[in-house]
This record gives sequence, structure tokens and C-alpha cells, in this order.
Amino acid sequence: MRLTLIRHGPTAWNAARRFQGRSDIPLSALGRAHARALASALRLEGFDKVYSSDLGRALETARVIAEASGAQIVTDARLREFDFGRWEGLTWEEIVAAYPVLVGSTATAAKHYAPDEGESFADVRGRVQEFLDELLAQQPVSPIGVVTHAGALHALFAALGLEASRFSTSGITRVAITGGHARIITLNDVGHLDSAD
Repeated sequence: MRLTLIRHGPTAWNAARRFQGRSDIPLSALGRAHARALASALRLEGFDKVYSSDLGRALETARVIAEASGAQIVTDARLREFDFGRWEGLTWEEIVAAYPVLVGSTATAAKHYAPDEGESFADVRGRVQEFLDELLAQQPVSPIGVVTHAGALHALFAALGLEASRFSTSGITRVAITGGHARIITLNDVGHLDSAD
């Protein structure tokens, strides 16, 4: 099975480096341009289905990709970003100021997240593992597109036994899964954004 993992296009909160989580922030004008660039880059990928988080920024990105490739969109709440609880809307600097125990950690260290009144990494991994197990059981022949969020991508990688330091907005990561083993084909490819306007 081949998975094409796509992080949604940027939003105003991405530009301000605010944790969005479950806050349903729409794509910015740049995010919509990125979605079109993604659609152009992926139009010949051979998707029958594109699975997407049901949060607007991911779903809007997925719709543009699916329209260009003729794929069916399937929304799945298990692909949502972390529930960041009290971290929602804050920058990393604001979070660290409020929670000094995080000094020395980085904003991209999703495995160490345990937001106050939110989800832990184990929580997110549990739900994306369930999604992945169901997908693997279907044994799809065509490549599958998955449009989601940085935290969910880190959790998917953990479920697949893979590692990545970060996932850029509008980045494309391709993974092949054979005999229960996953290998990275391309990681966080953003070359298609050179032409985004």
C-alpha cells in the first residue's frame, strides 16, 4: 500500500505561529494558493480516495486535491489535530511562559505534548492507529491520499515505526507499506510550492 500524507495549507494562525488544534481556522489566501499547487503536483498520483480531517483547513485542502484528481473525499475525525486544550491560540513562547516545565523543549516535539485540558501524544496516536489499522485491513490497491495536521502526521509516523523532525504546511510525504513494514519514499517535499502564488 502507498500512502501520500499531506499537511494542510497555511492559515493566519500558522503565519502567527499559534497552536490551532481543534480551533477551526480557515486557509489563508496563501493557503488556498498552496492547495492549488498541491492539486497540480498530485493530480496524476492515482488517488481513488482522499481521506481528510474534518477540520476546515484540512478539508478545504483535500477538496482542491480531490477535484483535480477525480478522487472521492472521506472525512474522518480521527485525523484531527491535537486537542490543545488551554494551549489553543497561543504561541510556543506563550505556552512555555505559562508552563515553565517545557523550557528546553521545542514547538515541534509532539511526542512530549501533554496540553492542559487537551490530548496527549498517546491519545492522538491511539486514534490515528485505529484509522491506519482500518485502512490497512481494506488492502487498497490505488495510492491513498491523507490530508491532516502536523501532530496527526507525527502520530501516524510513530504508528508506522518511522521518524520525522517536522512536517511543513503543504508538504507531501509518501510512504510505502509492504508486509507490515513502512518505508519513506519522499519526506516533507515542498518543491511544488515554488510556483505557488
